[in-house]
Amino acid sequence: MNPRKMKQMMKQMGIDVTELDAEEVVIKTADEELVFSDAQVTRMDAQGQETYQVVGEPETRELGAGDDAADEAAAGEIPESDIEIVAQRAGVSKDDAREALEAEDGDLAAAIAKFE
Repeated sequence: MNPRKMKQMMKQMGIDVTELDAEEVVIKTADEELVFSDAQVTRMDAQGQETYQVVGEPETRELGAGDDAADEAAAGEIPESDIEIVAQRAGVSKDDAREALEAEDGDLAAAIAKFE
């Protein structure tokens, strides 16, 4: 069927279709995560019920494997990436940046402002 005609029929039936510009879609199951990079995501709204369709090839990874920064933050540790950002922006050593972040409870802006 012609895509244009299909879209027209769906509109007549009260179904609104929207393409979403998704960079990454992650589906978490009890055992693993399915990660879709560059997936085609479509949202269909039919009578107030939203349905999402994801098309693409998933990459499988262990549950929580992509959450290194979140794990560090949950453990009360300052992520190395945050330390590097503060050190670079403020022009200080990593040790000084770490101390500032710890003093400011991980707040990047406050840690950088401390050196200005």
